[in-house]
Amino acid sequence: MKALCPSLEYIYILKNASGVLQDSLFSSESDNSLYFTYSGQSNTLEVRDLTYQVDTASQVPWFEQLAQFKIPWLSHGSQDSRELGIQNLSFKVRSGQMLAIIGSSGCGRVSLLDVITGRHHGGKMKSGSIWINRQPSTPQVVRKCVAHVRQHDQLLPNLTVRETLAFVAQMRLPKSFSQAQRDKRVEDVIAELRPRQCANTRVGNAHVGGSPLLWNPGILILDEPTSGLDSFTAHNLVKTLSRLAKGNRLVLISLHQPRSDIFKLFDLVLLMTSGTTIYLGAAQHMVQYFTAVGYPCPRYSNPADFYVDLTSINRYSREQEMATREKAQSLAALFLEKVRGFDDFLWKAETKELDVGTCAASQTLLQDSGYLSIPIEQPGAVQQFATLIRRQISNDFRDLPTLFIHGVEACLMSLIIGFLYYGHGDIKLSFMDMAALLFMIGALIPFNVILDVISKCHSERAMLYHELDDGLYTAGPYFFAKVLGELPEHCAYVIIYGMPIYWLANLRPGLERFLLYFLLVWLVGFCCRAMALAAAAMLPTFHMSSFFCNALYNSFYLTGGFMINLDNLWIAPSWIAKVSFLRWCFAGLMQVQFNGFPYTAQIGNVTFSVPGETIVSAMDLNSHPLYTIYLILVGISGGFLFLYYLSLRFIKQKSSQDW
Repeated sequence: MKALCPSLEYIYILKNASGVLQDSLFSSESDNSLYFTYSGQSNTLEVRDLTYQVDTASQVPWFEQLAQFKIPWLSHGSQDSRELGIQNLSFKVRSGQMLAIIGSSGCGRVSLLDVITGRHHGGKMKSGSIWINRQPSTPQVVRKCVAHVRQHDQLLPNLTVRETLAFVAQMRLPKSFSQAQRDKRVEDVIAELRPRQCANTRVGNAHVGGSPLLWNPGILILDEPTSGLDSFTAHNLVKTLSRLAKGNRLVLISLHQPRSDIFKLFDLVLLMTSGTTIYLGAAQHMVQYFTAVGYPCPRYSNPADFYVDLTSINRYSREQEMATREKAQSLAALFLEKVRGFDDFLWKAETKELDVGTCAASQTLLQDSGYLSIPIEQPGAVQQFATLIRRQISNDFRDLPTLFIHGVEACLMSLIIGFLYYGHGDIKLSFMDMAALLFMIGALIPFNVILDVISKCHSERAMLYHELDDGLYTAGPYFFAKVLGELPEHCAYVIIYGMPIYWLANLRPGLERFLLYFLLVWLVGFCCRAMALAAAAMLPTFHMSSFFCNALYNSFYLTGGFMINLDNLWIAPSWIAKVSFLRWCFAGLMQVQFNGFPYTAQIGNVTFSVPGETIVSAMDLNSHPLYTIYLILVGISGGFLFLYYLSLRFIKQKSSQDW
């Protein structure tokens, strides 16, 4: 939703501008212009006596713990690393209500959302339970009923808002939906969120929170949805969420300190501090509650600001921390006493239910709704692959500046090497000059390929982690889409790099020799790409992946057969040479250039001819036939791709955002 254009909300503002301003801080706003509502069974979310313990050591990546001279698997079990994130929390909300969780940093908002959505990695529920629609919460129930919009979701930057939503429509909507129905659902979501003028604007790594609406969930959970937005856009965003809640949905959002005109849009407010409940009830009765317990809100003050500050823990000194913590604990105990015995744990100013009007409005909307709840029905692997590869190719080929830079880099490298060996005419290069040229052709490709692939993978890593975690697709289709989707760019790069060198350096003429040469250059480039993909998926940061690839590349470079004869390697580098794709590329290029042709050399006035095979064998590069070299290069690239798949399948692709 952060991709909303603020100017588009003027239409919505004008629709409500005809009324006069009311003196009440909590005047009601209504907007029935819903494009679709949730017309499935009414949803409930219930948290019962929840106590949740956070393992702070597990929140620190293992490589940072090693940098602090700590052993990761030992620090996780220490008692010092554990603290209570939530204590004895209970509440119950229903469809038609929007519950806002507010509080200062560290109050437990994030932990609560993690527990509800089943993503509490690094924490443990000590007691209590979560119930969704009167059944215990499980990953399957959450995936079926709940849509979670995270604070830091990332998207492919070169796709438009409409294309991003269309991608989710292909993945989320049932197979029975026709393409026309999918397109209509996308247009309805755009109409509901009202970003029409920017629907064809590229996302640019912004956040589009409308995609969960495509499968029309009954429960929406949003973590800091207004973060990074200006006040006008944030206000209109929350009004949209309020409108969605009135469409028979249950909306749960977490915020720090909402401004007053946002605060009055909430149906219910949960004020937390240090994992405990200070207030839970109607937003419009919050001031009344705190006034009754001795903390009236000053006139013209924002209740959210005043009461969040009132319950925050002041850690500037030991004395202040103890005093503010005691005050918060006394307020939490007082609230618990006031709601004891209530079924929904809500403080009520009156005996009747506060949400009757809201639920009645939702029931009225239900009668006019044409949309049903759509169960999650994951498309097959083939459809996932087809959708993913279209997205991959569209995103890559729209990044024209990057493609242009890569093309220029490849062309300049090719021309520099080619002109270095150009102009000899009938004078043949010496054997060592020719060997150096052939080794350089294969050895210079990785410099650009490795860093480009690693940087791109880590920029997409957060998006990949969340999409895999949400079950939008599985690792297999993404693996094939990623590998095959980059082939057009790879082929163009090899053509731009490999062809000028071949003709400028006057290598062995003939179509067959050129094709054999080109295939070797293509394979060594693909091996570099596969190695970079595996490193980017295995290691958690960009710096670690690039360091690992550079170390591996240097090992392959030194054991490639040019720096030192392969016969003279001792056992350790000899084994490295066996998997060095630079060694096999060099051996293949030497065989293509020299085998089957006599090499004429001149020493002083004496000219003599030496079979090319003899020269190649002297460097121990003729031990395998040419077709075996191609198979070995295919096997090496296949091995790296297998590591890449295993990393996608079994390693959490959580981004560290370190670059």
